[in-house]
Amino acid sequence: MNGPTSPEEFQKQMQDFLQKQFKGFETNGFTGSQPSGTAEEVSKTSQKDEFDFSYRPRDIKSHLDRYVIKQDEAKKVLSVALCDHYNAVREAFKGNEQSQYTKQNVMLMGPTGVGKTYLIRSIAELIGVPFVKADATKFSETGYVGGDVEDLVRDLVRQADGDVERAQYGIVYIDEIDKIASSSEQQGGRDVSGQGVQTTLLKLMEETEVPARAPHDMAGQIQSMMEGSGKNKKGSTINTRHILFVVSGAFAQLDKIVQRRLKESSIGFASSKQEDIEQDQILEHAKTPDFIKYGFEPEFIGRLPVRVVCHSLSINDLEQILKTSEGSIIRQYKQSFAAYGIKSYFEDTGLRRIAELAIEEETGARGLMTVCEKIFRDLKFEFPSSRVKEFSVNAELVNSPRDTMETLLANAPEQDDEAVDSTLKEFAALFSSQHSLNIEFTNDARKELTRMAKASSLTVADFCRDHFRDLHFGLKLISGNTGQTNFKLDKSFAENPDTALSQQVVASYKEKNEND
Repeated sequence: MNGPTSPEEFQKQMQDFLQKQFKGFETNGFTGSQPSGTAEEVSKTSQKDEFDFSYRPRDIKSHLDRYVIKQDEAKKVLSVALCDHYNAVREAFKGNEQSQYTKQNVMLMGPTGVGKTYLIRSIAELIGVPFVKADATKFSETGYVGGDVEDLVRDLVRQADGDVERAQYGIVYIDEIDKIASSSEQQGGRDVSGQGVQTTLLKLMEETEVPARAPHDMAGQIQSMMEGSGKNKKGSTINTRHILFVVSGAFAQLDKIVQRRLKESSIGFASSKQEDIEQDQILEHAKTPDFIKYGFEPEFIGRLPVRVVCHSLSINDLEQILKTSEGSIIRQYKQSFAAYGIKSYFEDTGLRRIAELAIEEETGARGLMTVCEKIFRDLKFEFPSSRVKEFSVNAELVNSPRDTMETLLANAPEQDDEAVDSTLKEFAALFSSQHSLNIEFTNDARKELTRMAKASSLTVADFCRDHFRDLHFGLKLISGNTGQTNFKLDKSFAENPDTALSQQVVASYKEKNEND
C-alpha cells in the first residue's frame, strides 16, 4: 500500500493538473513562485544590483531618427523626459533616491499612424526595459473594473520573464486615452466608467503596490495557496514608483476647445495673431484647463506633465519612410520575394505613387501597408511558382499591378535545357524517396514539359508537381501487378498522364491474369 502523498509530490500533481486545465499556466511564470536552482543561482539570476543607464538625450533621438520620420520636436521632448526618468531610476538603485523627484509621465497627442507607438516601443527596446501596450477602450467598454487596469502592471512582469525587480522600471503604454474622457460636451453625459478608470490609473501613475496575482486569476490563486500565505512574501506585490506611464490619443474635438479659448483670450487685443495658427499646430497650445474641460480629472492630467504633439504626415514624409526608415515595409516585401529567389527593385516613381495612394487612406503610415498589400497580393501568390526571377516596382506596376504581373509572367525567360534537366532529375529523386519507385523522363517528354510549363507561366518544377500529383497511384498499381519498379515516362505521359497511366494499368492487369 502506498503511503500518504508528500507535500512536494502533491504540489507537482497540482501543477500538472493546472497546466492541463489552464493553458499557459507555468509555475515559474507567476511572480512569487520559487525559481528552480540553488539559492545562490537564484540570487545571481533574479536579482539586479544596479540599473545600467548611460544614454544622453541626443543618443536616444539619433536612435529614433533611424526608425521614425518627422516628429523632431516630439523626439527631443521624449529623449529628455526618458533620460530624466531613468537617470532618477539609476540613482534610486544606487541608494540615492530623490525624494522630491516628480515622475515625468508622458502624453502623446496626434492622429493615427504618425508613429506614437513606434516612438515609445523603439525607446524601450533601446534601453532594454519591459514594455506593455494596451488600449484604453477595453477598460471603458466593459465598465469600470479596477483589476483589469492593474493587469497592465502584471503584464510587465510577464514581459520581464517573471523578474519583478526588472518589471518595476518598465514602460506602460496606453493608447486611445482620449476615449476615457468623461466630458458631457464630448459624450452626451458623464461617463462613470471613464472616471473610474482615470482614478485607478492615477493611483498606478503615482506610487502603489499592485498584487502580483489578480483576484480573478484562478490558476494564480491556487498556486498562491500551494506556496503558502505570507503578506511580506518577496514578489507578492509590484511597486509602481519607477514605472513610466505613457498615454496617447487623437483627441478629436480638443482642438475646438483650444480654439475657443484662444479666440476668447484674443478679444480686445488688436495685435493678436491667434487666428493665424495653423490647424496642425493648435494642439501645441493645449493647456491643463482644456484637458479638464475635455473630460479628464485635474489630478489625472496633473500626473502627465510631459505633453507632446505628433503631427500629420505628408506625401513626402510617407515617401521618406519607404526610402530611408530602417523599419520600412519595403524591406519586408523585398525579403518576402527574396525567400523564393526573386529580386525586387523599388524605383522612385513606384515609391512616390505608393505614398500618394497611402495618403488617401487617411491612416498615416499604416496606409502604406494597406496599399502595398493590395498591390503585391497577386504577385506574392503567382511569382514564387513562375519563371520570374526579378522585377521592378514602378508607377506602372503600382497603378496596374494585375496587368503588369501578367506581362511579366508572359515575358519571363525560358529555362535552358540544363536547368530543365536538373529540375526533372530533382523531381525524379524526390518521387523515388517518397514512393520507392524510380522514374525517368525521355527527351521528348522533357521538351513537351518545357513547352507546357511555359504556356502555363510556371517553372518546370511547379508544373510537374501539379501535373503528376496522382502519378504514384497508377504506378503503384502497375508495380503491384507486374513487380516493375523502374518507369520511363515518354511524351504521352507529359501530354496526358491520366490517359497514359490508365492504358498501362489495364495492360498490367492483363499481364497479371495471363501469368496467373
